[in-house]
Amino acid sequence: MSILKILVLAVVQGAAELLPVSSSAHVIIAEKLMGMDPTNPKMTLLLVMLHTGTMFAVLFYFWKAWQASFFSSKEVFWRAAKLLVAATAATGVIGFSLIEFIEKAVMKGVPHAQVELLFGNLTLMAVSLAAAGLLIFYAGWWKRRQQDKGGLTLKGSVWVGAVQGICLPFRGFSRSGATISTGLLFDIGKAKIEEFSFALAVIITPPAIAREVWRLLKAHPSSTTGTGWLLGMMPGLFLPSLLGMVFSFIAGLLALKWLSSWLERGRWHYFGVYCLVASVVVFLLHRAGF
Repeated sequence: MSILKILVLAVVQGAAELLPVSSSAHVIIAEKLMGMDPTNPKMTLLLVMLHTGTMFAVLFYFWKAWQASFFSSKEVFWRAAKLLVAATAATGVIGFSLIEFIEKAVMKGVPHAQVELLFGNLTLMAVSLAAAGLLIFYAGWWKRRQQDKGGLTLKGSVWVGAVQGICLPFRGFSRSGATISTGLLFDIGKAKIEEFSFALAVIITPPAIAREVWRLLKAHPSSTTGTGWLLGMMPGLFLPSLLGMVFSFIAGLLALKWLSSWLERGRWHYFGVYCLVASVVVFLLHRAGF
């Protein structure tokens, strides 16, 4: 795997992960355009590193805002913690119930059925992009005609978490796009819902990374625990992946600045238009046998 390909993936992952345009859809298309196999274990390991880079970008970018919003006093902290816990619980209940339903009912009869088997389905990805695009476009259009009320409520937080849960099994249904759009529709202030959405991302990213590592080890076990195989693969990938993580961090910071700017200036619906166009492109690529 060349350094150039890793850097391209790092930039695509870092930018698309934090913009409301679905990083998974963009990464999968980029991998295929460069002749890379998304199912290759080395790709899984690389993407884990790139996800780590974007997580650090979120922490760096929002830390000062979170200090004011979540840590300014004991009362503020506990109220924010309750809202985050409620939203994360809703994500877990909805997300894992949906995954269980897909694996046990929709994929019934498929050997070793896992929801990840659907991630390369370009038709499903195109539909998910279109659904996310419509939600983002409507929320942006609607918010431009409403006053920014600003408050985070328990009801709004639970809905944001529930929508985040729906995003889990569907590549193309942007997590940040869906959660921020849901918050806008519940009259949560633009800055508040942006901070809250990415706080939720920091909470769920480590378990998501751990799940990917676990799947990697399970798919390629050694004679004992699988860690020997992973350590054997690491030396050739460590430095390139570390470089990729740095580039995904930088791309993530730039993406967050772009997202904040468009959100505050009432341009949120443009991201929805992009997702709708992207859904058409993905569908056409699929029809062309890509």
